[in-house]
Amino acid sequence: MTAPLGDTDNRPTAGTADSSRKRRREQRKGGRVLIGLSALLSLSACASWRNPPPKDPEALADYKEANDPYEPVNRKMYGIQMWAYHHALRPVGKAWAWAVPKPIRNSIDNLNQTWYMPTVFFSDVGAGKPRRAGDDFMRYVINMTLGAAGFIDVATSLGYPHHDSDPGLTLATWGVPSGPYLFLPGLGPNTLRDAGGYAIAQGLSPINYVPRGYGLLTFNWAYNVAGVLGGFSSHIDEIDQVEQDSLDPYAFIRSAWQQNRASQVDSLRNDHRATVPDWYN
Repeated sequence: MTAPLGDTDNRPTAGTADSSRKRRREQRKGGRVLIGLSALLSLSACASWRNPPPKDPEALADYKEANDPYEPVNRKMYGIQMWAYHHALRPVGKAWAWAVPKPIRNSIDNLNQTWYMPTVFFSDVGAGKPRRAGDDFMRYVINMTLGAAGFIDVATSLGYPHHDSDPGLTLATWGVPSGPYLFLPGLGPNTLRDAGGYAIAQGLSPINYVPRGYGLLTFNWAYNVAGVLGGFSSHIDEIDQVEQDSLDPYAFIRSAWQQNRASQVDSLRNDHRATVPDWYN
């Protein structure tokens, strides 16, 4: 007797159920293979970014001293930076130095230095250096008032000279490891610690909180662009000299930057001056 329409038994037979389970197992197996292949490709890509430690003891010592395990990718980033330097930054920096008189360029440099002082101040406070922090505060107040909002460096002549400091140095005094050397396009030589310090510095800089309206945002852009142009124009000759005289400019810049950074950390750690300024004694 024929089954009524709609009452047909649609349940899968044992054979179809087995074949369905088999297809699902094969699909899961295929998915695992794809995941495994993706992981292998990712690992091989990461391996191409990193130089493995050498076996030779002398070579291993040099490897550790350079602290540059990601040298292959760092050199590529350096190449990108130098391409931008030769095709854009250097010509524009040369034009800036030619078009803008040196006294005006010096005033813009003073402005950038003064407006960065809050970051320097908080960095020295974080490092537990009250004398340096006091000098930072006085330098900022003097140059922002007597120095026409920072365009003129009056503080140096009054006994408050400039010194370098940033959150990366503060982190170093706290014992934070530097991490591997990195070359970041736009930032240049760096480490993981100093890259983190740069991010903190952006948060501490008042200029980054300029509100919209009254032309303030335009001034913020002009301030940053002028600072970048001034920085490049004042170092063009040095960069050209390194490229001309050094057999390996990348390695030279890495070594010089690491030595200078170590000197800055030591200077900050060993600054045990009295809290009162020199003129008070």
